[in-house]
Amino acid sequence: MKIATSIGYWSAGPPSGAADLFAAADRLRLDQVWTAEAYGSDAWTPLAWWGSRTSHVRLGTAVSQLSARPPATLAMTAMTMDHLSGGRVILGIGTSNPQVVEGWYGQPYPRPLERTREYIDILRAVIARGEPLRYDGRHYKLPFPGGTGLGKPLRSILHPYRTEIPIYLGAEGPRNVALAAEVADGWNVIFFSPAMNDFYAAALAEGFSRPGARHTSATFDVVGGPLGIVVDDDLERAADRVRPSLALYIGGMGTRGVNFHHEVFARMGYEAEARAIEDFYLAGDKKSAIAAVPTRMVEDVALIGPWAKIVDEIQLWKQTILTTFSITGDLGQLDRVVDLLRA
Repeated sequence: MKIATSIGYWSAGPPSGAADLFAAADRLRLDQVWTAEAYGSDAWTPLAWWGSRTSHVRLGTAVSQLSARPPATLAMTAMTMDHLSGGRVILGIGTSNPQVVEGWYGQPYPRPLERTREYIDILRAVIARGEPLRYDGRHYKLPFPGGTGLGKPLRSILHPYRTEIPIYLGAEGPRNVALAAEVADGWNVIFFSPAMNDFYAAALAEGFSRPGARHTSATFDVVGGPLGIVVDDDLERAADRVRPSLALYIGGMGTRGVNFHHEVFARMGYEAEARAIEDFYLAGDKKSAIAAVPTRMVEDVALIGPWAKIVDEIQLWKQTILTTFSITGDLGQLDRVVDLLRA
């Protein structure tokens, strides 16, 4: 199993210890390190800034939001970074949600799977640098069929370091997971639980079985891991470290009826609990929303508690569809967890 780590989202400023995390990832010869974006910091600038101090680890975005950049712009960014890093870029993309896409970027959200498919088509065409770029899709048309009428098919003046850069898709629902298996090179999982392994394996198998699928389960990379690894002899205190994040995602990342993270936990069997968390959160009672996150939910998606318990439970994670185990949590535990995974 490969090993990755991530610095996650920024809040009011850069996350503390990010530079040290990149350095540790390179020192430990981890396979991947990932950055993220929502509607504050972008994913690419930190990846370039901290990634410039690395020599080995692959550098990925989890995820670069589709609506933030036209596909040609994202392809240009990835090609540039691929040259600067000596071919270590992983192009992780995702659609985000309607609140961000329409509220922040001012772009339409409907038909996200179809839009993703077209976006990836264009990314690959730009990066391959074959014929001058033409595309006639439902969402993207190149050249633009209006305006001055002077638009012409173009081809990148930058020759690619690699004619194919791996594209990973951030996905949560089964249809989007199947799309990742069909058209992408990897899947970035945000909330994984070993209890849901068979559900996701079936979604991936659906994608692999489609005509023209790029991969099989043997060559496709599934990147995921626990939401956090919190070593503490007091289980409830450890769970308290994770509850605020879960409450935010389940209750506040979207609106009632359109929250993809909420749906993940409903499918996991926590429909009533997720509804209670959402009710509190949308009513402005964040304290009660956090308190409503049950410990067993935390244990499903995170590794918490005494070290012996984590050592035992991590074996379940190693036996799942995950091919790259993503470590998030205390930087001070990174060496220890890496040794455990490599044992």
